[in-house]
Amino acid sequence: MKENFLKTSLPNNWYKVLKTRSNLKSLNTPAKHIDIKLKDKINIAPGIENIFKAFKYCSFKNTKVVIFGQDPYFQPGVANGLAFSVNRGEAIPASLKNIYKEIKDDTGIVSNLDGDLRAWARQGVLLLNSALTVDEYKPGSHSDIGWNDFIFDVIDSLNKKGRVVFMLWGNNAKKYLNRIDRNANLALTTSHPSPLSAYKGFFGCKHFSKCNNYLIKNDNKPIHW
Repeated sequence: MKENFLKTSLPNNWYKVLKTRSNLKSLNTPAKHIDIKLKDKINIAPGIENIFKAFKYCSFKNTKVVIFGQDPYFQPGVANGLAFSVNRGEAIPASLKNIYKEIKDDTGIVSNLDGDLRAWARQGVLLLNSALTVDEYKPGSHSDIGWNDFIFDVIDSLNKKGRVVFMLWGNNAKKYLNRIDRNANLALTTSHPSPLSAYKGFFGCKHFSKCNNYLIKNDNKPIHW
C-alpha cells in the first residue's frame, strides 16, 4: 500500500483546505502505522474505505458543529467512520442511547430512530473521533499513532472559518480545548456519554439546545437532533 493512501482517500473538498496548512504531512505517520498493521494481518476498524466517512458526509463548507468521540467501536463490523454512529440494523450502542436520552431531555424530541447518524452529518455535524482508527478488539490502540496532528489541522482550519460549535465529551476530547479559538467559536465540554461517566456531567449538560441557540444567533440553521 502506498504511504499516502490516507491523503488520496480524503474527500477532495477537505483535501484542498487541509493541504494548505501542512501539505497534509500530518497523515504520513498514521498511514505508516496502519500500513504496518495491515501487512501484519491485523484488522483495523473502521475499514480503510470508511476512515474518512465523516468527512464525506460533512463537507468543510457545511461544517458548523464538531462532536468528538474517543476512538471507533472496536468490535468487528460496527464502526462506520462517524463517531458514535452505527449502520442501520445494528443495535444502538450504550453511549448513543445516552446521547439520545440527553437530547430528549434537553430538546423534547429525538429525530433519529436508529443508530445511523448520517442525517446529522448531512446537516453539518462532523462526527470526529480523537483517533480515527483502532485495532479490532483493542480499544485505544491507535491513540498514539499520530492522529492528533491531523485533528489539529482540522481544528485550525475550522478556527479560521469561525462560528463552529465544538462539543468535547470526555478527557480524550477535552485535550483539544486549548486548540480551539473560543473567541470565534463555541466550545462545550462535559463527561463522556458512556454508561461509566454519563452521570458525571453529560446528563443535564444541555449541549444540544446550547448548540442550536448559538447557531440561530449566528444566522445558521439549527440541527434537527
